[in-house]
Amino acid sequence: MLKEMRGEQTQLSLGLDINTTRETVSKYENGRSKVPSDISRTLVKKFDNAKFAITVRNEYTGTGPKWLDGPNVDLHRSSVKEKTVEEMKEALDLIVNTCLAKPLKKLQHFELQSVDSMLQEAVEAITALDHFIAVVCKEAEISYTEVWDKHYKALMSAGYLGGTK
Repeated sequence: MLKEMRGEQTQLSLGLDINTTRETVSKYENGRSKVPSDISRTLVKKFDNAKFAITVRNEYTGTGPKWLDGPNVDLHRSSVKEKTVEEMKEALDLIVNTCLAKPLKKLQHFELQSVDSMLQEAVEAITALDHFIAVVCKEAEISYTEVWDKHYKALMSAGYLGGTK
């Protein structure tokens, strides 16, 4: 993916941009070395590539959406929008209809199955939303990283985040 992002830029030039060597860039591109988190942040800022950002987030945490690239995925903005709306409706329906009033450790097996189904739908909605944001940002030429920066600033302003992003 890094090779795709750098396009015509040489490995040497990219290495100089991110304060590393051409050989190290080659290792990153060929999967012989994992891109360190500080370099990943630099690359996300430099290329503002949502696909890369989503991939890195998943690679480092083992959680969150993976970039959808299977044979059945359609990443046209209209398709992504429709799928996102569908997934959000399904998730919201289960969230609304799943009772969380009892302590979760006291739930019966069938009740836990409902909670698990709700969580699975929520994860599907998150994946859809992540791709929706990525696709719309790319096609509208809106900075993916700036969208997130604005969000973090709003969270800080509302008192939901302390310190810096």
